[in-house]
Amino acid sequence: MKYNKITFLIALFAIVSGYAQEKKSLSLKEAISIAVEKSDQTTMANLKASTAKLEMETVKNNQYPNLKISGQYMQLTNADVSTSFGSGNTNGMEVSQLMIGQANASVPLFSGFKLKNMVSASENAYKAETSHATHAKEEIGLYVVELFAKLYQSQEMIELFKENLKSAQQRTKDFSGMVDNGLMARNDLLKAQLQESNIQISMDNAQKNFNIINYQLATLLKLPEGTIVDIDIEAVKSDMLLNRSASVEAKRSDLEALTFQQKAAEAGIKISQSGYYPSVSLMGGYIAFDLKDVMTVTNAMNFGVGVSYDLSSIFKNGKEVKLAKTKAEQAKTAVSMMNDKIKEEVQQAQENYNLSEKQNVVYKQAVEQATENYRIVKDKYDNSLSTTNDLLEADIQQLQTKINLALSQADIALKYYQLQFATGKLINSFNLTQK
Repeated sequence: MKYNKITFLIALFAIVSGYAQEKKSLSLKEAISIAVEKSDQTTMANLKASTAKLEMETVKNNQYPNLKISGQYMQLTNADVSTSFGSGNTNGMEVSQLMIGQANASVPLFSGFKLKNMVSASENAYKAETSHATHAKEEIGLYVVELFAKLYQSQEMIELFKENLKSAQQRTKDFSGMVDNGLMARNDLLKAQLQESNIQISMDNAQKNFNIINYQLATLLKLPEGTIVDIDIEAVKSDMLLNRSASVEAKRSDLEALTFQQKAAEAGIKISQSGYYPSVSLMGGYIAFDLKDVMTVTNAMNFGVGVSYDLSSIFKNGKEVKLAKTKAEQAKTAVSMMNDKIKEEVQQAQENYNLSEKQNVVYKQAVEQATENYRIVKDKYDNSLSTTNDLLEADIQQLQTKINLALSQADIALKYYQLQFATGKLINSFNLTQK
């Protein structure tokens, strides 16, 4: 009975472990789509854009008429009432209550074009936040690409180390037998054991890197705890080949955002200049009044024009205008700086991509050369024409060239999508709809 319980617990643990280590196969396009939709960074960028839209709509509301309705009822005690008209005698008159109802409306007619420019500034601020949100999605897309590249590289290195470790373990076993039979010096066995240990350490380090990167990617994509992301590398390659474009013309959302900010700052100059002008508004109203047993007023309509002017603005507003002009100049300079930065980033990304393709060709040749070199050295070693050092060195060279090639395969895709990001086309290259 005891053994049955143990068997049950082991089976249960295996099932739980299986769920905890659920694998999820993802293409790069799917991962970016999930990140753009669910990541906290995207959510924050969308919230900022929504806030800017509400602020814009709030400013636009200032263009509409203001309408106020108010009413008052007051109970009076021991009120002395006298009138300056008519012949009625008010002596001894008791007035116990007062009721007032009124409605007032005002429509802004002119305020130095302040409202118009405030609307323009808020519209451009909203467009700037929308562009920032688009660029945030580009950034999160690039981050997914980088994690994908690192995860794939870690996977490939683990597989290469596993394969090489098996060979190293077999070599150590063979050498151990030869030492036992007096056919090999013990120091040659120690060299083989040392190489096996180094490979094991490298594989453990690669596994550690894989675990860290996989956790980062799963967290970003809001996947369940313990999910292992299984990269569909063939889908990545096909997406890249399908969407590869020679165009490097940049259309960056972050530059677009700065351009809208510049326009908002220029509208800010006109807003500050509106302080030099008077404000004119059309006003109208209605009032009803009842002082019990004394006076009743109904249908008292009024309308007219109101003018206000802050005389102190003649002296004070100059600083406000200078401040607004300085901010506009800063925004203009920021646009110019961003233009230059984007040109540099595009040129650098293009050069990095070209280099990665050239290096890949060399790495493929190196693998062929290292494989052939190992074969020749192994033949010589089997015929006692080369040393153990030569064999181990040739094996390490062969492993290193395979690692370089595996890293290079992912590096080409990474550099390509970095180029797409530099030109502002990363999300569009996957035909994903911006929301």
